Amino acid sequence: MHDDNASAVSAHRLGVFSDAVIAVIMTVMVLELKAPELAAFSALWPLWHTVVSYAVSYLFIAIIWINHHYLIGLVGTPTLRLIWMNFAHLFMVSFLPFATAWIARTQLASAPMVFYAALFVCVDIAYNVFEREVLLRADQTLVSAPARRMTRLRSIAVLAVFAIATLVAFVAPRLAFGLICGALLLHLRPEILDSRPGRGRRDPDS
Repeated sequence: MHDDNASAVSAHRLGVFSDAVIAVIMTVMVLELKAPELAAFSALWPLWHTVVSYAVSYLFIAIIWINHHYLIGLVGTPTLRLIWMNFAHLFMVSFLPFATAWIARTQLASAPMVFYAALFVCVDIAYNVFEREVLLRADQTLVSAPARRMTRLRSIAVLAVFAIATLVAFVAPRLAFGLICGALLLHLRPEILDSRPGRGRRDPDS
């Protein structure tokens, strides 16, 4: 019983730290939003690229948090390897405010969009490595085999779309931005939430 409690605290601590870092990243990103100087609704129109890029990055971070939340629920005692993987993932995510501000200020120009899409690739690679480590160590009774396969296939598919978007951004940055938006839709609901044996479609916290 003592070991179980220690494991829960360790996993909880890892989750709390990650939550705090993600919260800071979101705060830094929102600080980049600058209100127009003119007191007219027409002044908002030139800022459409800022609003859209912020919304997409916000959605990406929200997806990261949701999927990270369910993965942390599968962690027993975090190994040093897993902790460093988590740090690497958070490090990549921390660049999102910078990349978002760059594409917003340049109105989705090619070079900034290449950097933005490439960052999504890096974040997704770091997440996939973290996800694979967690699922390898997770109890087989907590996540079904089909759910594991679907999770891996979806992760690979999303990573492939991000990689394609990076290349497309060199010639069609706005199309690349659209590809990124489409790929994010695949990650809105964690696969492990739907397929845990004996839990149906219930939330693991319920």
